[in-house]
Amino acid sequence: MSLPSSQGLVALAAVADHTDLPAAASALGLREGQVHEDILALEDALGARLVNASGRTLTLTSAGQRLLPQARRTVGELRRCQQLLAGGAPQTFDLTIGTRFELGLSWLVPSLDSLRAARPERNIHVVFGSSDELLGRMDRGEIDALISSTRHERSDLGAEPLHSESYVFVGSPQLLQEKPLRGAEDAPAHVLVDTNGRLPLFRYLLEALESDEVWPFGRVERMGTIAAIRHRVLSGAGVAVLPRYFVQADLDQGRMRMLMSWLQLREDSFRLLWRAGHLHGAELRQLARELRAVELR
Repeated sequence: MSLPSSQGLVALAAVADHTDLPAAASALGLREGQVHEDILALEDALGARLVNASGRTLTLTSAGQRLLPQARRTVGELRRCQQLLAGGAPQTFDLTIGTRFELGLSWLVPSLDSLRAARPERNIHVVFGSSDELLGRMDRGEIDALISSTRHERSDLGAEPLHSESYVFVGSPQLLQEKPLRGAEDAPAHVLVDTNGRLPLFRYLLEALESDEVWPFGRVERMGTIAAIRHRVLSGAGVAVLPRYFVQADLDQGRMRMLMSWLQLREDSFRLLWRAGHLHGAELRQLARELRAVELR
């Protein structure tokens, strides 16, 4: 399969912006016939119909809409190629990074000013969401990378480690005084709070136990975010496995208590993930190096 031409990607972006052939051609300074030929060549190279035509009105197909974000980024990089040889200050570029809400607010967002000072030409934008949601947005080209500790086995992703993350099994002192939790035999008296039905946080404890033992909790609550889980634990509503950094102050001040403190839960790590072959792959690796130097909080 031949690679798509830059002219075709430029034409596709122009069609999306102007919706009719004369306006798109005028914006590019080309003949209408040339724009049409560039679109056809792009469709032939990719093996997909990208544009529907009704007279001189053009609309993108669903395939064209999926390709559009990448086409716009490619056009931007082509313009940068021209600008780089013109000399002067480094050319600006944008990186949109996805992360979970709590980590973004406590760590990434407070780091933006220092990251900007180190590289004024780099504009970092932040999007919040769950790891599954952000992976989907990255696959659709809506964000450039995401920060996540979620495990994956995808060979099409580039990855750089950022910080290790340890976990603790916790509950409120009052709850644990009324209802001790020494092991699976005490689970029926307790509510487990986790992010979703797959129990990704509690899995860190099960893996540390290296056992297939079932913990028959009286009930499971799904809270979606670790901030909501922390709130439920502090209120005495349930027990949970949470990142140590996120609840260390609660442990130090006695608002939470560790359960099964003799057990070392498996550590994980935050990683910066992006699609292999990303145009800014080198910049993303550089960003990861800078983020490793920012203390986790």
